[in-house]
Amino acid sequence: MGIFKRLRDLTMASINDLLDKAEDPVKMLNQFLRDMEEDIMEAESAVAKQIAIEKKFKQQAEEAEDMVNRRGEQAMKALEQGNEELARKALQDKKEHQARYDEFKRQYDIAKTNADQLRSQLSEMKDEFSKMKNKKDLLIARAESAKAQKQINQAMSGFGTDNAAKGFDRMTEKVLQMEAEAEASKEMRGSNRSLDDELDALDKGGSAVDDELAIMKAQLAAKNAKKQEL
Repeated sequence: MGIFKRLRDLTMASINDLLDKAEDPVKMLNQFLRDMEEDIMEAESAVAKQIAIEKKFKQQAEEAEDMVNRRGEQAMKALEQGNEELARKALQDKKEHQARYDEFKRQYDIAKTNADQLRSQLSEMKDEFSKMKNKKDLLIARAESAKAQKQINQAMSGFGTDNAAKGFDRMTEKVLQMEAEAEASKEMRGSNRSLDDELDALDKGGSAVDDELAIMKAQLAAKNAKKQEL
């Protein structure tokens, strides 16, 4: 039947072939499963209809069989009572019901064979769907892993290149220059402080020198005066 053809064609190998052409494997896999679910629903509907036909012919065959048995009993009863004409009519009707039973039984056997076949195919579809579902989970996991690996590879493609290395060298030189400038600034500040300290010390020590110089001048003046007296 047509409703089963797509499932038979849609094997795991064909899915993998289709995935090679798919832009998004995850979306494609989900679409495949949705298509299969629709096929299964159609198959279930077909199986249900075939089962209904099977049951209908079975019921008709059973009813015809019951009439065959009943007319046989009635013919015997009529004959026992001496009513041969009525017995003949009962047997004639029995023959007609027997023909009906034979036809309904034949149709029932065909319907049952078809229904059994459809049941088996539906079971295969559901088993295949379950396998595909498990396969989908595995393929999606592989697709996500491949996507993550691709993203990492793209991120790493510019990692450690000559441009990056040159950039690090430039930044290293700049940091060294900044450190040298900071050190020079520190030395200049230290030099300025030493000069200031010397000048401050000179200012502070000037009065003592002047005092000592004045004392020496006084002593010299006294010495000269004493020489003049002599």
